[in-house]
Amino acid sequence: MSTVERQAKIRMVLVNTTHPGNIGGAARAIKNMGLTELYLVQPREFPAPRAVWRAAGARDVLANATVVETVDEAIEGCGLVVGTSARERRIPWPLINPRQCGERIWQEASSHDVALLFGREDRGLTNSELHKCHYHVHIPSNPDYSSLNLATAVQVLAYEVRMASLANEAGELPVMDDWDQPLATADDLELFHDHLAETMAALKFYDPDNPKQLITRMRRLFNRTRMDKMEVSMLRGLLTAATRTIKK
Repeated sequence: MSTVERQAKIRMVLVNTTHPGNIGGAARAIKNMGLTELYLVQPREFPAPRAVWRAAGARDVLANATVVETVDEAIEGCGLVVGTSARERRIPWPLINPRQCGERIWQEASSHDVALLFGREDRGLTNSELHKCHYHVHIPSNPDYSSLNLATAVQVLAYEVRMASLANEAGELPVMDDWDQPLATADDLELFHDHLAETMAALKFYDPDNPKQLITRMRRLFNRTRMDKMEVSMLRGLLTAATRTIKK
């Protein structure tokens, strides 16, 4: 697969961006590093003159941005989803640094679409959005002044993707192991998790009115496993059989 084809499989997703100038700045950062795919989830103000002004020479990225209503739409079809997180979570998630993030994104873009999620300027991504991710990435900024501008965060991680692509051209980036089935996509996993929750509730193993952290921990378990499409299909068949047995 060519470099351009791989770049087209990498989605930079901005969620509920408040300031249109940050959208323009992110578009510029993306194009600086050779990327093209900008997804916007319910931006507060877009299109907007301030976004165009900040985009400078990246107005083509801005003009071709995909605007959607939900994170699920933005990551549909993606075999890898990484979410930016600025703080530790109550339930830890697999965490990678920016260098690892760039390498993994570039490696996996050879076989499927990937998405990198950036949250709101004031509070980042919600827990439910982060739970849709296979990995979280944290930019280790100065602890005494750790707040990063959104466009700056996009620039840092887009740069790491660029460095991974250059390492790959030089033969210095490890090649991913071949697998006999394509990895499950984000939408495959959402359907599976819905099915799992329904079945656990039917078994009275899970109480939707008192969920505690069961669903979150189940998501972490299966996201960490990186199931392929056949494995998801097998497990959903098992859940269907369990439901059928309960009804009998």
